[in-house]
Amino acid sequence: MEIKKNDIIDLEIGNCTLDGSGVGRYDSLAVFVPHTARGDRIKAHILKVKKNCAFAKIEEILTPSPDRTECPCPVYLKCGGCSFGHIKYETETAIKENHVRECFRRIAGAEPETEPVIAAEKIYRYRNKAQFPVEINGEEIKTGFYASHSHRVIDCPGCLLQPEEFEGIINIIRGHILKFSITSYDETSGRGLLRHIYLRKGTKSGEIMVCLVINGDSFPGEEELCARLSGKFPEIKSIVININKDKTNVILGKKCRTIYGDGYISDYLCSLKFRISPLSFYQVNRDQAERLYEKAAEYAGLTGNETLLDLYCGTGTIGLTMAHRVKKLIGVEIIGQAVKDAELNAKENGIKNARFICADAAEAARTLKDEGISPDVIILDPPRKGCSAELINTVSQMAPDRIVYVSCDPATLARDCKIFAGLGYRAVKAAPADLFPRTGHVETVCCLYHQKKDFISVPYEPKDDGYMNLLK
Repeated sequence: MEIKKNDIIDLEIGNCTLDGSGVGRYDSLAVFVPHTARGDRIKAHILKVKKNCAFAKIEEILTPSPDRTECPCPVYLKCGGCSFGHIKYETETAIKENHVRECFRRIAGAEPETEPVIAAEKIYRYRNKAQFPVEINGEEIKTGFYASHSHRVIDCPGCLLQPEEFEGIINIIRGHILKFSITSYDETSGRGLLRHIYLRKGTKSGEIMVCLVINGDSFPGEEELCARLSGKFPEIKSIVININKDKTNVILGKKCRTIYGDGYISDYLCSLKFRISPLSFYQVNRDQAERLYEKAAEYAGLTGNETLLDLYCGTGTIGLTMAHRVKKLIGVEIIGQAVKDAELNAKENGIKNARFICADAAEAARTLKDEGISPDVIILDPPRKGCSAELINTVSQMAPDRIVYVSCDPATLARDCKIFAGLGYRAVKAAPADLFPRTGHVETVCCLYHQKKDFISVPYEPKDDGYMNLLK
């Protein structure tokens, strides 16, 4: 029977996508329904019908799935950030693990040994970073997140995924906005001052950074705001103004001005101390990042004699945690401030066998190849879009024994593994890691070996350099 918009149909949900939408079949037509779980029996209100699928919303839950749970967030249905807020965590991790397997099978045409997902011990309050868009209409202030597939701000100053202190900091800034009649940035006109409130916290150190992203050079009442924030929250070690005057949806501009503290905070990861600046990449879930890096080190199979090349190194976190197990570490990153932080991180941790290069990953790999540097192991940790074909070709021509690929998107990972396979590198093992519980994101670490080489696994052992005592 053909269905059309506004029809109400009975539907049983048989599967769930990574964005938290359930999928049911109606006369062989796939119907996607947000906020449903496998095993739900519902009445579905059809919103849109296409040739091969339809989209609907819940009209009524007739029989709830045993996988369902209550989401404690009051704006969960509006925000769209927590795709799995309505599903039990063990079901969420099973969905993510299956998604990784399916990406390899469908996209790469490969079935590497996939280990059980590295599940998180904390599913709330695990984030160490938040970027709140701001919308101000007179005395009404919204600071929160964009609704799904829009730039409409949903007010949520107290997200349950973030540290509790963030809500109090946001409330002080909201009061400051009202006192000084500060305007918010308008994407259409390009006018207005405050774009985003950007907060970071060192999970182990407890240090907090406040960064205001503005469409201008100065922020009204800077000294007063610093006094109020630092007086209420002594753990705030740095307050920074980030200047972004570009008409863009990119959050951060390239220029920062410190108005309180040193312009950075520090945190501890895998027994090392890391400096974190506003523009530096640092994993959002520090505890799960440790477990991910331990798995990456295991896959790297290091013995102490290798040259390790860490592409897309950021502030050097992955490579530096393995530096004590290699002869030489070379890190590559395109963001200059992150490279400076990586060099400082190496110095502060007494690591003397590391070299960092500020360049595009493909360009740097090509330069190193021309220098005759032949890395034994290459770590890839690219952005969501994955690696370029040029980089994959250059990496393959450098002929490392092993490639450890850390990915935030299983689809682009599988695509790149298929290209690597054509160049002689086979995906041998993969481990999904849940760094973002309740959301539709999953990280994966994958080991690729040259087809003429055998797989080696070496347990990770953190360096005992004194910082381990700080973590206890």
